[in-house]
Amino acid sequence: MADKVIPILHQARAARAPARRYDGGAIADTLGRPIRDLRISVTDRCNFRCVYCMPREVFDANYKFLPHSEVLSFEEIARLARIFVGIGVKKIRLTGGEPLVRRGLERLVAMLAPLGADLTLTTNGSLLAKQAKALKEAGLARITVSLDSLDDATFRAINDADYPVAKVLEAIEAAATVGLAPVKVNMVVKRGANDGEIVAMARHFRGSGHIVRFIEYMDVGSTNGWRMDDVVPSAEVVRRIAEAFPLEPADPNYAGEVAERWRYRDGAGEIGVISSVTQAFCGTCNRLRLSTEGSLFTCLFAQSGHDLKSLLRGGASDAEIVDEIAALWRARGDRYSEIRTAETAKQRKVEMSYIGG
Repeated sequence: MADKVIPILHQARAARAPARRYDGGAIADTLGRPIRDLRISVTDRCNFRCVYCMPREVFDANYKFLPHSEVLSFEEIARLARIFVGIGVKKIRLTGGEPLVRRGLERLVAMLAPLGADLTLTTNGSLLAKQAKALKEAGLARITVSLDSLDDATFRAINDADYPVAKVLEAIEAAATVGLAPVKVNMVVKRGANDGEIVAMARHFRGSGHIVRFIEYMDVGSTNGWRMDDVVPSAEVVRRIAEAFPLEPADPNYAGEVAERWRYRDGAGEIGVISSVTQAFCGTCNRLRLSTEGSLFTCLFAQSGHDLKSLLRGGASDAEIVDEIAALWRARGDRYSEIRTAETAKQRKVEMSYIGG
C-alpha cells in the first residue's frame, strides 16, 4: 500500500510513556475541548470521482483500495463506538468514501442505534433511494446528502461519474418520505465552478423543510489542487442569499456546532454555512474520526493517525482501549484552520475520502 495517499499510521503506545488510567471523568484536550462527535468511515471506496475529493487522475482504475481483511468489521466498529459513547461521544456520523457502497450497512446501523447517540449518515445520494427505508427501520435518525449543483451539466462535471441531479433530488425526497428528516443538503462552494448557483440552491430548498449548508472549499488532503483564490467566504454566501431572501442569525443547536445557522425572516426555513477557512472554529472542535481500517484521527487535516485496529485484534480489553483513546485526546492540540498558510496547505495530509468529511 506504499502508493496509497494516506499518512503512515502511528503505534501511539510505542511513542510515549504508559498512558494515564482513565478515571471515568470528562476528557478534555490541551485546549479544553471535550470529546463529543465521532465520524466513522466505513469504506474508502466511492462510486463518484468528485474533483475536490477523489480526482480521477489519482483515484483511477489502478488505485489500490484497502483489501477486505484490512477493513474494520461491523462488530469491530460497534465495539469501538460503544467505547466512545462511554467516554462522552453524543453523535456518530457514518461516512466513507460513499458509505452506502458498503454492503449491508443497515446491519451496522442496527448495531449502533441502541447506543443512544445521535446517529446520522452522509451520502452522495446515488444509492439512497433504495436503502432509505431499511436504514430508517434499522435506527438511523437523520441523513445528509452532498449536492454541489442543481445544474445537471455542472453536477455531472463535478461528480465525474455522469450522475444526474434529478436522481439525487429523488433520493432526498425518498429519505424525507421515510422519516429521515430534516434532510441536510451539503454544497461545497468553489469559485468559478458552482458559486453562481448559491442563490438558486437556497431558492430550491427554501420552504421544503430541508436545510442547505454551504461549505467553504477546503485544503483537505493533498490531491485536490486547493488554492485560496477558489474559496468563496461564507460571509459572501450569506450576503448573496440575504439580498434575495432576508436572513437573520439563529442560535447553534449545541456547543461546538460547526455550521453557523441563519433563518429566513419570513419563516421559510434556514440555511447553514461552514467556514473552516475564513472563520476557523478550531477552538470548539470536538470531533474524532475513525478511518476505514481503524486509525483514529484527531483533526480533519491531520498528517498521521493512531492505530486502534491493532488493539482490537491484539486482544486489548475495553479498559485498555479507553486508556489509549483518553491519552490521545488529552494530548491533542490540533488547530490547523487557525494557523493555515499557503505553505501548510501544500503539506501532505490524509485524504478526505479516507476519513470522511
